[in-house]
Amino acid sequence: MDRTVVSTDTAPAAIGPYSQAVRVGELLFTSGQIPLTPDGTLVTGDVQVQAKQVMENLGAVLAAGGSGFEHVIKCTVFLADMDDFATVNGVYGAYFGETPPARSAVQVARLPRDVRIEIEAVALVVTP
Repeated sequence: MDRTVVSTDTAPAAIGPYSQAVRVGELLFTSGQIPLTPDGTLVTGDVQVQAKQVMENLGAVLAAGGSGFEHVIKCTVFLADMDDFATVNGVYGAYFGETPPARSAVQVARLPRDVRIEIEAVALVVTP
């Protein structure tokens, strides 16, 4: 199976030795997205503001890989504080609507750049 690296300037560049996403066959695996703007500026503020930027970044990477939110199979949400769970659900749910993907949500000790949230996804590729 072909393995293709996906990259877009409509989401922040990787801040380490990894790809924004990798396509293998009809599956797209995104790296975790944190609240950076496409130019790499850290979004500060509460978890709601950070979650919105994360979802925008995730959408840009999905689109670059030939997918979209409606084709996401599984997400993993990493939270700095599980008390943010309900707030993140409000933002997250607005992007997935009535048919959300499978999901795990975990609290972690620390995230890159000390952000409050990171999300990764696995999706079906629908365009070549």
